[in-house]
Amino acid sequence: MTKSDRVYNARIVSSVAATVISLACGTNYVYSAWAPQFADKLLLSATESNLIGLAGNLGMYSMGVPVGMFVDSKGPRPAVIVGSILLGLGYYPLHQAYDAGHGSVPWMCFVSYLTGLGGCMAFAAAVKTSALNWPHHRGTATAFPLAAFGLSAFFFALIGSIFFPGSPSKFLMLLAYGTFGLTFVGFFFLRVLPPHSPYHAVPDAEPGLTDSRQLRRTASEESKARAGRGHPAEPEQEQEDEASGIGDTPSDPSGTTRVVEAAEEAASGNRDGADETSSLLSQSTQSSSLPGEVLVQSSVDMDRSHRVDIRGINLMKNIEFWQLFTIMGILSGIGLMTINNIGNDVTALWKHYDDSIDDKTLVLRQQLHVSILSIGSFSGRLLSGVGSDFLVKVLHASRVWCLVIASGIFSIAQICALNITNPHLLGFVSGFSGLGYGFLFGVFPSIVAESFGIHGLSQNWGFMTLSPVISSNIFNLFYGTVFDAHSIIDKDGVSSCTEGLNCYWAAYVVTLCACGLGLVVTLWVIWHQRKTRLAESAAKGRARE
Repeated sequence: MTKSDRVYNARIVSSVAATVISLACGTNYVYSAWAPQFADKLLLSATESNLIGLAGNLGMYSMGVPVGMFVDSKGPRPAVIVGSILLGLGYYPLHQAYDAGHGSVPWMCFVSYLTGLGGCMAFAAAVKTSALNWPHHRGTATAFPLAAFGLSAFFFALIGSIFFPGSPSKFLMLLAYGTFGLTFVGFFFLRVLPPHSPYHAVPDAEPGLTDSRQLRRTASEESKARAGRGHPAEPEQEQEDEASGIGDTPSDPSGTTRVVEAAEEAASGNRDGADETSSLLSQSTQSSSLPGEVLVQSSVDMDRSHRVDIRGINLMKNIEFWQLFTIMGILSGIGLMTINNIGNDVTALWKHYDDSIDDKTLVLRQQLHVSILSIGSFSGRLLSGVGSDFLVKVLHASRVWCLVIASGIFSIAQICALNITNPHLLGFVSGFSGLGYGFLFGVFPSIVAESFGIHGLSQNWGFMTLSPVISSNIFNLFYGTVFDAHSIIDKDGVSSCTEGLNCYWAAYVVTLCACGLGLVVTLWVIWHQRKTRLAESAAKGRARE
């Protein structure tokens, strides 16, 4: 076996390890599979239970930029080890609290936060390693860990339903040992391999737009210096057509926010060799792993995204940013409310529909709907990528129309939630909610890049992902308040609601109205973008004259 074959095989092994690691990182979305029984055992209200779930989301979404800087400066492997430890330290205390039957809510919120942060760190490292190891095939290479992240909730729910049916304690133990074990074992096989041959700069066919193969080897000091600039690298889905010179592929929540900013140095034709502290720089690949989110994006309008550079204080002054920030907040908050509370929906409907149902069957039903959400979210991301390309390339329409579709899908989910009283039909709520959530996060980073430029995508996306943190708190706490208002506390202190649909009906009325507001703001963005683009075209025409 030649040295080239050995390196190739090592890359394959590293990619498999990255995929396995990612499979452990999206477990925050399986919260609804164990949360209702956890709340019953610890005598928690629905509001307190939602606070614990929100803490996990906060760990995943709020630390994307710092985590990106850590991975860039220290390399992927330390982030995997830290992530694996945090995942274990997060889930194991929750397992102990369930077995003990008591626990401090602030403490449980803290350890839940650790699970989100650990997943964020390990996922960022996995996607970056895949992107660095396959510089010419980053789209394909990063697709595997991205897909694994999206199916993480489905994977653990499936394992739990097969081996530990109806046992929240053992399921939490599975999450503690499983997430730690997958990431820890994956660490030993996760390596950044050097390119099989040196890269050399070749003359640009067009200044500023070069192919990813036009690279040259630089000293590691220069590579580390670039990586240390504080620009977190974010692997995104690379467009398959390399001839276009465009690549994109994250969140989740994520995103773990990681951005690949190649454009600022594209004109020079210089590129670093791949080492563990290299930012993911490639002229044909702007790659990004977003916080906690599985992101398979379509191509962005590279012409505009390279011409425009809006960031920092200028971003805060831009009306389009606040329009998109509002849309992201509204729609992601709607999706996260159902993701975190589908278990409560299941419990309320089944206890009203069949008061003889046992806890074991309830847990299995909850895990089923978590799986439906996970598969729906993954499918939505894939469909939004293909759909947005069709809109732009074939229909010559704005990519923002995908957000109109997402609003429509969310509206259908809310209407189903407001009318379904038969728990056998609740799959429509979880399915459409997951699909809408996937559509939202599948296309949004491309919209941000096209609107404000590729150069500042990392920090711009970091600001954008603060929106779900705010909105999810509002929607989830409101859901908890509504559910608690219809719940009764028995003599043992256990809170439960047996009113069926009425347990949460008011919460979905509010989210349905929010869908309408999101649709209006989205149409406003499309109108505003069209007006702006026409003004830019007119200015170009006058400049040519």
